[in-house]
Amino acid sequence: MLSIYSSRYVANKAMFAFLGSAFRILGPEGNLRFFVKQKAFKLKEEITVFTDEKQSDAVLGIQARGIGDFSGTYDITDKKSGERLGAMKREGLKSLLRDEWTLLDGSGAMIGKVMEDSGGMALLRRFLPIIPQTFRVTMGDKQVGQIKQRFNPFQIVYDVDFEAAGEDLDPRVGVAAVVLLLAIEGRQQG
Repeated sequence: MLSIYSSRYVANKAMFAFLGSAFRILGPEGNLRFFVKQKAFKLKEEITVFTDEKQSDAVLGIQARGIGDFSGTYDITDKKSGERLGAMKREGLKSLLRDEWTLLDGSGAMIGKVMEDSGGMALLRRFLPIIPQTFRVTMGDKQVGQIKQRFNPFQIVYDVDFEAAGEDLDPRVGVAAVVLLLAIEGRQQG
């Protein structure tokens, strides 16, 4: 089952969607690996990640613990086994200047961070949102991944690289991180 996961992806989401957004995460060969159809106007975010556009094969669940997303925590579960894989907590006040998320393991202990690249560029982006974002994924002092946005005025496109993660980061949590960035941070741009 973990064979659908890889260390490199291209993820995209249309910029303007009024009745909900669709995200596609493609593998290194350009084939669809994951699909999300996000419903608009939900008070409590609940996202299901599928392997197909027909939405017949659910693999991950991401659910907000509370209403709103300013400092929300999102639980990540394996839809097949029901296993709680971990969570991501948005650092609301810190994210005003520089987007930052804390990665938690299945028991709730901090295992890493997902953080916008530099404080100066992050501040500049607040005034010029057309400047692409780059997120670093770290575990301890080690950078295990990068999620880099391409400039595209019509859709949000991320080049995702978890090559350095090895076995340090569960690949399912990596995919969930990309989905949350498209869903939550992407909402600020689109």
